[in-house]
Amino acid sequence: MGSPASTDMPIEAAAPSPRAREGEKSLELPAKTAPLRGYGIDYRVDPTVSFAEFRYWAKVEREEEREAERLYLERRGPMTLKKMIKSRFSKGVHHDNKKMDQRQQQQQQQLEATRIGPSTEEKGGSEYDSTEGGRRKAMLSRSPGSAAAGHDGNDNSVLAASASDEDKSAPSLAHGGSSSTASLDEEWKTAARALRTAGWSSVFFLVTTDILGWSSCPFVFASVGYGTGVALYVVFGLAASLSGLMLWKIFTTMDSSRYPMLSYGDIFFRIFGPKTRHFINVAQSLQQFCTVMVLIFSKGRIISLLAGPQLCFIVCMIIIMAIGMVFGSIRSLQRLGWICNLSVWFNIVSFISIMVAAAKYDIYYPPIFGSTILPKEKLPVKKFAGLVPDAYQQQAHGFAGIFNGVDNMVYAYSGAILFVSFMSEMRHPMDFWKGMICAQAFICVVYLFFGIFVYSYFGQYSASVIYQVINPAGLRTFNNVLNLLTGLIAAVLYFHVGMKTVYIEVFQEIFKFPPIATNRGKWMWYALGPLYWIIAFLIAAAVPNLNGIVGFVGGLFAVNFSYSFPGIAYLGWSVLSAAELPGEGFNPETGENVVHDSGVKRWSRGFMKKWYIHIPCTIYALAGLATSGMGTWAAVEGLISVFGPGGTVATSYGCRSPVWG
Repeated sequence: MGSPASTDMPIEAAAPSPRAREGEKSLELPAKTAPLRGYGIDYRVDPTVSFAEFRYWAKVEREEEREAERLYLERRGPMTLKKMIKSRFSKGVHHDNKKMDQRQQQQQQQLEATRIGPSTEEKGGSEYDSTEGGRRKAMLSRSPGSAAAGHDGNDNSVLAASASDEDKSAPSLAHGGSSSTASLDEEWKTAARALRTAGWSSVFFLVTTDILGWSSCPFVFASVGYGTGVALYVVFGLAASLSGLMLWKIFTTMDSSRYPMLSYGDIFFRIFGPKTRHFINVAQSLQQFCTVMVLIFSKGRIISLLAGPQLCFIVCMIIIMAIGMVFGSIRSLQRLGWICNLSVWFNIVSFISIMVAAAKYDIYYPPIFGSTILPKEKLPVKKFAGLVPDAYQQQAHGFAGIFNGVDNMVYAYSGAILFVSFMSEMRHPMDFWKGMICAQAFICVVYLFFGIFVYSYFGQYSASVIYQVINPAGLRTFNNVLNLLTGLIAAVLYFHVGMKTVYIEVFQEIFKFPPIATNRGKWMWYALGPLYWIIAFLIAAAVPNLNGIVGFVGGLFAVNFSYSFPGIAYLGWSVLSAAELPGEGFNPETGENVVHDSGVKRWSRGFMKKWYIHIPCTIYALAGLATSGMGTWAAVEGLISVFGPGGTVATSYGCRSPVWG
């Protein structure tokens, strides 16, 4: 790398301002440069970084990612079945590129070793290097302010950086402004991008594994009827897709290697400030906690069915808790995509077998009699095109009974809480919408087809865990095992994405826990995981009703993270973007952010500039908040009914299983 006095400036140095260039040539007038500013994971929530600066570096990042993706696809060639299978076990694009570079270097050396006659240049032997390497150099030269002669022009994600003894994940210091992203340390930037390896096909499987929960679909139709069920499943599916697109738009315009966006709370920090980020992080940790509760209770029911009524139900939940502790002790996991791929196929096999059982065999009644308010005797199966009468409701009477079904429907599409984490793992986040839309469409079709089919045979006896009320016993056991496996795979997903987020954003930041990668952090993680599961078990055992727990979690958290919060975040992002006046913005030369006003005046101007977008967005967010309130109320009413006279036989911390009546 050249010295500071040479034309090859260090990548940390900012270019001189126009005023300095216009002044005298005297060395006594130093060029105006941006202040030193930290960058990296720890500085992604630096309160001194402006909204405009986040957007500037994100725009540069997307341009570089687009070119890097083009080069990678060009080098990889057409996708074949063999390449598709190998990609499921790949360690990432940076490893693939390194292998291709090594292979090309070996071929070049072999050509030079066997060459006889004119030189390489005379024979055109260096043609490949000039075309391939030239393309990479051209890519960097086209991006704003490419690195000078001190760098070899390699793309950040296409070529691996040279080895270094430094911790490349550690934050670095650089001038806050520069004419290029080359102001970042290229080795650190390459290492940061090396962590982003997922493609949009992997996102399809991750989103599907995160969201797909088809077992409660017949219960939804049993609560609201055919017509309402079909209409609302489609509406909520479209709304969930819209929320995903909102988060995608915000992420791609606010995330960069300089200031990476890692969690849901980062979105609110960059739009509304630090306090909202803390609120979102606490709410996210509570939802993750409630998800663990649901997992313990639902998988405990499966253990109870497999073991028989002689095994105490508390013991069944303790078994799941112990398995969860094992998964929770693992701090990292590579190649999660193929595991989620396996989970999707398990789900497909399971719901096909359940449809066969529903069409050919009778209902298995004990779990229904043990955990609902339906009469404890067999009655003719009833189906309804419109709203379902109180006498055929499983959880509560009146509006609360109907809304319990709606609440489960909303919960069935929840999963946006992890979308930011998924995008932060992608090598090309602009492609996230492809995987997300395909996943949402697949999920909606599965929900409608499976729910309508099973409800047509089981009617009011369509339980929320449908695989536990089918016959024969062998098929019931088969589906219980499959569901147990998919549940454990989902646990892997939540504990290696969700729980890690909770640790970093809540325990590490608020309670000053050490980083997970450190020795102390490792032991704190090992201690925190079991404690987390034990507390979740104690609460889950105190409320032995799955529908009630799912409804409560769905109403209080899932609706907000999937609908309300994306709407609020997008509204704030769009208003701030629209409020920008001519002459405002971030100056990369000096690191200055120019704004002409602030406060209510700025927000009002931004809102009115695109009122045709902001008014519907406001209604969307308010509708989500209203749905959350009604859903929480309905879930509480349902729990009161279930544990009241004539309700469930299961008791808090009791041995009697709700699935055996």
